[in-house]
Amino acid sequence: MDYEAARSALVSSLKGSIKDEQVIKAMLRVPRELFVPPEEKHHAYDDRPLPIGMGQTISQPYIVALMTEALELTGREKVLEIGTGSGYQTAILAELAGFVVTVERIPELARVAGDRLSALGYKNIVVQIAEPNIGWQAEAPYDAIIVTAAAPFVPEKLLNQLAVGGRMIIPVGSRYEQDLYKVIKHKDKNEIQNLGGCRFVSLIGEDAWDEE
Repeated sequence: MDYEAARSALVSSLKGSIKDEQVIKAMLRVPRELFVPPEEKHHAYDDRPLPIGMGQTISQPYIVALMTEALELTGREKVLEIGTGSGYQTAILAELAGFVVTVERIPELARVAGDRLSALGYKNIVVQIAEPNIGWQAEAPYDAIIVTAAAPFVPEKLLNQLAVGGRMIIPVGSRYEQDLYKVIKHKDKNEIQNLGGCRFVSLIGEDAWDEE
């Protein structure tokens, strides 16, 4: 399979919806086929989520691009990602931000993603195993936070880790259906924009869902 041609075709199909040229360029640079299991490589550039094992998925490329664009990254930001998964979204963020802290609750996924990202040469990513408290307080505040699992509400503990003026992208709703929220933090009152319907695996932990 010609992965480069497939990647170009996929990214071209996103251009009608994704306006940030830097996001488009990042999607062209990151090889999604390296972030999926061997048996799924031929589907790497289908615009849909794929299983990565342990009940987790790699997000649909359009959703990755949409969430990344909504963060409005300029290259200088410190970004927190909740839910490393395969590391694909992490790599896209690292292409566009100054520094990325990514947190994963499943140690094996964190290890594999960390090794993969290191092998690809990323120097501005730190992979952490999730603690009981949601997020990663040690590096707060963050200019942007992206949550790649669904919460029942916007977690206050994550808002507290976001800098004033910062953006958080998070799916909020039930375990089965959510809306993608963009939360912009202001000193007095936070602004919430609804970016549309989506479907993510559940965010597990404090301020989120319990294990099923």
